[in-house]
Amino acid sequence: MKKLVLGILAHVDAGKTTLSEALLYTCGSIRKLGRVDHRNTALDTHKIERERGITVFSKQAQLHTGGMELCLLDTPGHADLTAETERTLDVIDYALLVISGTDGVQAHTETLWRLLDRHNVPTIIFATKMDLTGSDRQRILSDLREWLSEGCFDLSDNSQETREGIAMCDEELFEKFASGQDIADGDISRLILERKLFPVLYGSGLKLEGVQELVEFIEKYAVSPEYPEQFGARVYKIMRDARDRRLSCMKITGGALHNRDSVNGQTVTELRVYSGANYETVQEARAGSIVAVQGLDDTYAGQGLGFEGDGMQPETEAVMSYSIGLPEGTDALVAYRQLKQLEDEDPQLKIEWSERLREISVKIMGKVQTEVLTELIRERFDLDVSIASGGIAYKETIAEPVHGVGHFEPLRHYAEVHLLIEPAERGSGLSFESRCPLDELDRNWQSLIMTNLAEKTHLGVLTGSPLTDVKISLIAGRAHVKHTEGGDFREAVYRAVRQGLMKAKSVLLEPWYDFRIEVPPEQIGRAISDVRAMSGKFDTEGSSVITGIAPVSEMNGYAETLASYTSGKGRIVCGRQDITPAITKSR
Repeated sequence: MKKLVLGILAHVDAGKTTLSEALLYTCGSIRKLGRVDHRNTALDTHKIERERGITVFSKQAQLHTGGMELCLLDTPGHADLTAETERTLDVIDYALLVISGTDGVQAHTETLWRLLDRHNVPTIIFATKMDLTGSDRQRILSDLREWLSEGCFDLSDNSQETREGIAMCDEELFEKFASGQDIADGDISRLILERKLFPVLYGSGLKLEGVQELVEFIEKYAVSPEYPEQFGARVYKIMRDARDRRLSCMKITGGALHNRDSVNGQTVTELRVYSGANYETVQEARAGSIVAVQGLDDTYAGQGLGFEGDGMQPETEAVMSYSIGLPEGTDALVAYRQLKQLEDEDPQLKIEWSERLREISVKIMGKVQTEVLTELIRERFDLDVSIASGGIAYKETIAEPVHGVGHFEPLRHYAEVHLLIEPAERGSGLSFESRCPLDELDRNWQSLIMTNLAEKTHLGVLTGSPLTDVKISLIAGRAHVKHTEGGDFREAVYRAVRQGLMKAKSVLLEPWYDFRIEVPPEQIGRAISDVRAMSGKFDTEGSSVITGIAPVSEMNGYAETLASYTSGKGRIVCGRQDITPAITKSR
């Protein structure tokens, strides 16, 4: 029996949740169809999701057919919640990309496509809402080929032109086809797996049209991965249940995980297989399974366990920082510790405490995530917070190597640390290493210094923004046999970093968007003028497309302006571009 994990993705309101419901019903996992507008769907179980009619948290469901065991991972469709979607891409075997039959390829569809390509996920496309006026198969297929890939084909069309087009997706297959051999099912499976072919199916989730055919297509052409006997797993999500118990959601990628097994020095106390809000407790999870594990308190999204290495760093990153206003009389530090739990579940939030401003800040993608977070905090911690409009999330780095020295010597305490702080490759973040000889400073003190360096968010000296793209090396240190304690080195380390940064040639990094704008030809001049006014760099493609980069501070909110002056006909797709130097200043 095939065992697969299928992720379902779509632009918001494309019909993804309705199609998920139809798949569950068709496979017999639920007895009655729910509806988004009736707030009774099987996978949108959270109060926030039912009130808003959108998917906010990724959910799983178990489907079974005669020859296939399928785990469906439903993901959020709103652009503000893309990070939640991207975290699932490392654990799915295939993606089902849902397209609205009336709207075609939308702006966020292109973002999802880019992420699927980045994570190399084989993709099947399903155009739903085909029962509505305005849906047209040929227009949708043309749209898909123009905006996503020339490898999109309607496999129900058995014409010579279609078969020849499929053969041309692969050199080996084309030679076989040209010699008179027909395209076999195994050829289709291989091309899908290699992301050379993207089959397009049509139907209506609401009317259950084409859903059975979709299930049969997956059962026929999808290929089960082969897993090793050695244990391996990939964590994709951290969540908490109704009783506030921490759960690590993961895919087993090798061997098996048993209740009471030890993983990274911690004991598994429960294994749960979820389907919507319900779950079944199991004693064993074998390779290919998605399971929620209780008892592991140090896991994080993207972590590899067993033979697995850590996954790819998410492309999606918030570029706006907001301040969180607490109710009067609330202890800010207590609230900060509570809110850090949410960062555990969504690492992109980056919840931080500013001692200087005495306030909590958070990084958020946009308005929808702001509203969701406010409601989540009220529900989880009974705090009625306000989230103030934020500013751009700048970062800082340095342009040249510099030495930093930290000395801590109050009465009966002593520690001294020498650090080499060097610029690193753009996008590498912070890294730490020790180059200090063991005969100069004992290994235990060096390990403590490495821990002290890694446990803190180091801030630059220009604007107090987080430091990035820097390598910090311990090159020397001293301790006293009698008077040195662990806390002494923490103080010395922080002083060494600060002293080095105060001497460094600091660089302020500003986030930029990588954009693509499409407008009617008669409005291309207005779009070019706007990009120039935003200090953007661009190229034109034909008479209606502009591609380039522009500062987030200038382009943020431009989608609304574009929609206004093009009467909804314009579209913009923004991706995160590497942060770019805005200011270089020596201290």
